[in-house]
Amino acid sequence: MQSFGSQSNFYISLLQTSLRSNDPFGARSIHAQIIKSGFQLGLFVINNLINVYAKFGFIPDAVKVFDEMPVRNTSSWNTLLSAYAKRGMIRETISYFSEIPERDSVSWTAMIVGYNQLGRFEDAIRMFTKMVSSRVIPTQYTFTNVLAACGAVKELNVGGKVHSFVFKLGHGRNVSVANSLLNMYAKSGDLGTAKVVFDRMELKNVSSWNGMISLYMQSVQVDLALAQFEQMKERDIVSWNSMITGYNQHGFDNEALNMFSKMVKDTALVPDKYTLASVLSACANTENVTLGKQIHAYIVRTSFDISGAVGNALISMYSKCGCVEIAQKIVYQSGISNLDVIAFTALLDGYIKLGDVNPARVIFDSITERDVVAWTAMIVGYVQNGFYDEGIALFRLMVREGPKPNNFTLAAMLSISSSFASLNHGKQIHAVAMKSLEASSVSVSNALITMYAKAGNIVCAKRLFNLIYWKRDPVSWSSMIIALAQHGVADEAIRLFENMLGLSIKPDHITYVGVLSACTHVGLVEEGRRYYKMMQDVHRIEPTSSHYACMIDLFGRAGLLQEAQDFIQKMPIEPDVIAWGSLLASCKIHKNAELAKLAAEKLLLIDPEHSGAFSALANVYSACGRWQEAASVRKSMKDRQVKKEQGFSWIQMKNEVHVFGVEDALHPQKDAIYQVMEKIWKEIKKMGFIPDTESVLHDLDQEVKQQILRHHSEKLAIAFGLLNTSENTTLRIMKNLRVCNDCHSAIKFISNLVGREIIVRDSTRFHHFKSGLCSCRDYW
Repeated sequence: MQSFGSQSNFYISLLQTSLRSNDPFGARSIHAQIIKSGFQLGLFVINNLINVYAKFGFIPDAVKVFDEMPVRNTSSWNTLLSAYAKRGMIRETISYFSEIPERDSVSWTAMIVGYNQLGRFEDAIRMFTKMVSSRVIPTQYTFTNVLAACGAVKELNVGGKVHSFVFKLGHGRNVSVANSLLNMYAKSGDLGTAKVVFDRMELKNVSSWNGMISLYMQSVQVDLALAQFEQMKERDIVSWNSMITGYNQHGFDNEALNMFSKMVKDTALVPDKYTLASVLSACANTENVTLGKQIHAYIVRTSFDISGAVGNALISMYSKCGCVEIAQKIVYQSGISNLDVIAFTALLDGYIKLGDVNPARVIFDSITERDVVAWTAMIVGYVQNGFYDEGIALFRLMVREGPKPNNFTLAAMLSISSSFASLNHGKQIHAVAMKSLEASSVSVSNALITMYAKAGNIVCAKRLFNLIYWKRDPVSWSSMIIALAQHGVADEAIRLFENMLGLSIKPDHITYVGVLSACTHVGLVEEGRRYYKMMQDVHRIEPTSSHYACMIDLFGRAGLLQEAQDFIQKMPIEPDVIAWGSLLASCKIHKNAELAKLAAEKLLLIDPEHSGAFSALANVYSACGRWQEAASVRKSMKDRQVKKEQGFSWIQMKNEVHVFGVEDALHPQKDAIYQVMEKIWKEIKKMGFIPDTESVLHDLDQEVKQQILRHHSEKLAIAFGLLNTSENTTLRIMKNLRVCNDCHSAIKFISNLVGREIIVRDSTRFHHFKSGLCSCRDYW
């Protein structure tokens, strides 16, 4: 007959065998056999049974056995406590911990593990502090877990104290503890101390070396990481992954691919998901689709699981390499719900290049976990493709149902408001930004400056610029300088530019576009020449086509047409449409038909279907009274079926945009609008306004010309605004073409007649009309 001790050992042996062979149902069978045999379980056997049930995840069974125990020791409590802790079931862990009669190091360590599992690292550190206060001596397992918590929250102060405690208790020679110290210092950013710990380690394992490689890679010291790697006598897959992933994450993609090639040739190691994801990312960044396809073939051949990181890396690789169709197939094969934001963004970019965002929206709608980056990527996709209504609708859905918009989302939405010059919509985005505390971010502030400026509210743009005085970046300065230039406040724009230089903030090419535009809008020719020279000689900025266009415009508007032509001929690059277009526009202002003909011919050589070239040349001929030549140009335009760009103006009223064309007869309020305009026309003529019939570039009777002038689109938009807004309300009118001489003169009189400010944005600048004057001082 077997003794009690031998029977206990027999059953314990069976239970451990089931655990080693991962046979959970075998454990249940052993338990049933014990009960059937009538064997009275001893404490040690019961603790083993609880442990086996807990490790197999049969927590209710473990609890039942625990509850039926006639006698329990600390080990009984700790077994159940550890089971709950390792599964992150913190409520149950705390409950059992509070009931333990005598807590030992295992009990306290289980609590630390439980908090770590949930990411509650500060609680884990506090639990360690309480453990020390209770005079319970930590074990090496306690140290590895509390050091992990310190590293996770970069708690270098506490970590240093734990380090002292480690050596006081003689655990410094333990490799696991030393590795934990190394990782804690690495994650906390203390490279120096981490290196000291590593150098002082008497025993180093592969994890120790891997830790140092990872540390060097985190601090972008790739040469030191490589030197460490080459010193290793033994390397595992983590060693290679640390190098490949580190290279990839820091932009050394070719080095990552070379390291992967070396790993495949020189070792028998099998790539894991981290290896493949990093290598595919490097292929994507270098657009090496050939190697990417080879890796894909390996994945298919080995039936590698692509449901997670590897699948997403494949999708990103194919998308970035222009193979969107293959990427889409992988999406539907591996499951849309597993798509991460990086892969989605890459796929979206691929669809954008093809000019079709609809498939991206289908995938976006199917993603179960959409974070703020995914929402923003989809909104930006809409914005970049000109689908503003869809972008706005998705943003509204995001505000209602999605995550809180971040600064990139808000900047994208503000760019829509800027494109529409929609002040009301922009103000709403501004309110959302303030509510989400993103309004103070530089990117959002810069976008707000641009939005308010393009919507005609230069006062708010300046106020925002002043509010971010402590964190302005070059974009902030450039945005404000361009805004002031567009509004014709050249002296302020130049003063701001000089302040920028005084603060040693280096201007870029965009800043110089702003300051040259400021000079252009008010005819500061000498200042423009000086800044153009400064840009090249002082700041070493090579002029771009935008700078050349500014200089041509500067000379042309000032009547220096020959200098403008000479400038074009001396340009080191071929003049583009904008350059010749600027000269052609100046010829129209100064009625130089011969040079206009040359500019139009050059422009049409570049773009034979450019309607503006035909229209501008015909208008120059008309302005010079050369009606036959003007008619010939218009006939040529008609024969070539080139459609003239129609002029229209718009005004926003209560979130609705009202668009008007010349002689507009489609608006529901057209009768009332025409009556208001008729009345205004008579009143301003009494005030001294003389219609500029030369602005009608057709050979018509004077009376017909006056009727056409009276019904220009911007005048109709103003009449509509006066009808539908209260007194003293500022009217903001947008126009797609340059405002004509007659409208410019008439609006000055209208602003005086109605006692309102009228802001008109045409194709080149803003005009602020107030009390019979315009901010451009009649120079535009």
